[in-house]
Amino acid sequence: MGPLADRDVTTWWQRLELPGVINIHTHFMPERMLRRVRAHFDEAGPLIGRPWPIEYRWNQDSRLAHLRQTGVHRFTALTYAHRPGMAADLTDFALKLSAAEPDCVPSATFFPEDGVLDQVRSALELGARVFKIHAQVGGFDLREPALDKAWGLLADAAVPVVIHVASAPVARTSFTGPDAREGVLQRHPHLTAVVAHLGAPEYAEFLTLADRPRVHLDTTMVFTDFFEDAEPFPTDLRPRLAALADRVVLGSDLPNIPHSYAHQLEA
Repeated sequence: MGPLADRDVTTWWQRLELPGVINIHTHFMPERMLRRVRAHFDEAGPLIGRPWPIEYRWNQDSRLAHLRQTGVHRFTALTYAHRPGMAADLTDFALKLSAAEPDCVPSATFFPEDGVLDQVRSALELGARVFKIHAQVGGFDLREPALDKAWGLLADAAVPVVIHVASAPVARTSFTGPDAREGVLQRHPHLTAVVAHLGAPEYAEFLTLADRPRVHLDTTMVFTDFFEDAEPFPTDLRPRLAALADRVVLGSDLPNIPHSYAHQLEA
């Protein structure tokens, strides 16, 4: 039997006696930003570090249709700002998409800049149910004072924040690693946090963080050939991961992935 193909994913879920899936880590962005993100991947830029052939260079309607055809019942429109002045427009785009596509969970983002608290509050009032923040791309520390009240607001709202703070796919920087995440949790222990990519490659440290209440890990790209070739998940950590099964949520990074969606699920 060959590898799982996207066309067979729905049947595969049915054999597992599941009605479908919720994918917390999918990306929908304004077309101009999407082109820039893809160009960065195509160039194997400094935050990529190696060739990254994008699998799904489709228009938005085709990507939406593909998610639904593979049994995804709910998905996100995660965006992330890499400089000041972007987050509000990205949130506006994502919330408008969810208004037009009811199976898209209302999504938002934020950045350490003047007005960030008002932006987060406005997004929540408009119905945002998940946020995304990318410390590596944004080049900032999660513990920046400008973010402190925003973290508190999100903790009080019990709205999850998908956080890319681990080092993958490149070496650790001053903005990444478990210390930054732990610093936020110490100040806001009730924050509902989702660590992207299982915290790769600092798997052990982020598994320890997931022992805390309300901390989750998403599966994005983990166990795929692409990640295993560079930063394999340690075999001795698998029992610890299995013990945290109720803290692990499905993510995929669709569409800008260097492998098929089916490969991610099978892995």
